[in-house]
Amino acid sequence: MSALRYAGLGDTDSEDELPPGWEERSTKDGWIYYANHVELKTQWDHPKTGKKKRIAGDLPYGWEQETDEKGQIYFVDHINKRTTYLDPRLAFTVEDTSDKQIIRQRYDGNSSALDILQGRDLSGKVAIITGSNSGIGFETARSLALHGAHVILACRNRTRVSEAIQKILEEWHKAKVEAMTLDLASLLSVQQFAETFKARNLPLHILILNAAVFGLPWQLTRDGLETTFQVNHLGHFYLVQLLEDILRRSIPSRVIIVSSESHRFTDLKDSSGKLDFNLLSPPKKEYWAMLAYNRSKLCNILFSNELNRRWSPHGVTSNVLHPGNMMYSNLHRSWWLYTLLFSLARPFTKLRQINCVGSACIGVGGLYLPDSKCVIFKAVGCGEMGKDRDGVGQGWVSVDVGV
Repeated sequence: MSALRYAGLGDTDSEDELPPGWEERSTKDGWIYYANHVELKTQWDHPKTGKKKRIAGDLPYGWEQETDEKGQIYFVDHINKRTTYLDPRLAFTVEDTSDKQIIRQRYDGNSSALDILQGRDLSGKVAIITGSNSGIGFETARSLALHGAHVILACRNRTRVSEAIQKILEEWHKAKVEAMTLDLASLLSVQQFAETFKARNLPLHILILNAAVFGLPWQLTRDGLETTFQVNHLGHFYLVQLLEDILRRSIPSRVIIVSSESHRFTDLKDSSGKLDFNLLSPPKKEYWAMLAYNRSKLCNILFSNELNRRWSPHGVTSNVLHPGNMMYSNLHRSWWLYTLLFSLARPFTKLRQINCVGSACIGVGGLYLPDSKCVIFKAVGCGEMGKDRDGVGQGWVSVDVGV
């Protein structure tokens, strides 16, 4: 990965492309000007758009500004051990308008996870990701860590998580990444994880509930519950409850739950239309692996919806995503972490398409994100059961009593 690529200078918006013979430069105080090498002149306005821009924010994580013996400023990328005279912040500029500042980020649907985070310094941010020793969980942890975040990989398998951490450290030896043991099939393990984390007095800005099991034969956990239900939902539910005070102290903070479109193919109601909690942890004779998975994913959605309703007034938002068919979308422009997760999901999908959404979905919680569409729970999108407000509240109380 080249230094310029890492900084966000690998490609540009077509709108901002300069005519032949032009170069974009910046002043010491952050204003951008344009040099015309053909006519040997400079100007403040973009030669194509006529816009004036300036640099926004600090240098990306891992970058430092230096001055050479001639007094010329250059930039050092300590991660990739490269230098350049081109300011990496040119990838993230602010238009000088009379109305408001418009942040322009130069990435599109073909961008990788690191492209999306390029130019962002996540120093001081703390993230916990469950099930992060492989797949999307690992790539999320890797991407956050390479941009300065303190990332905790919450996993059961110590050997595999150690290998995952080593891979990240091989890329950037100063990455702040570590493992903590978490076995979602044990409520005691969940409790011990939360207590250990609390004892460290760290904030928690991002909690990604990614771990899940699928296709298991019927078996009970040491807590006497069906494994798919406990690992995919109940363990995460309990973890969030235990970390509530830290999430509230760390606002604005986010909870992101990885669910699935398969939640549509089940419900949790009996013949009278009431929630039947016996369906969550069924006996062996009534167990079907696919149905158990679908129900656990529906529980994820119900939980996130109610969690956002209860906690968003306090600065903690919750959203659900289905990575299996997340495609190109404008939704992810609302927050860089959603863009990151969309990108990480693409290698695991077959289709690629662009879905446009309105501004109503930007900057809010309580979302379900299927097919890269932004869908508020009260609107269409998730299955009807996932929009059941009465069921959500009943489920919260019942499960809360259970744990």
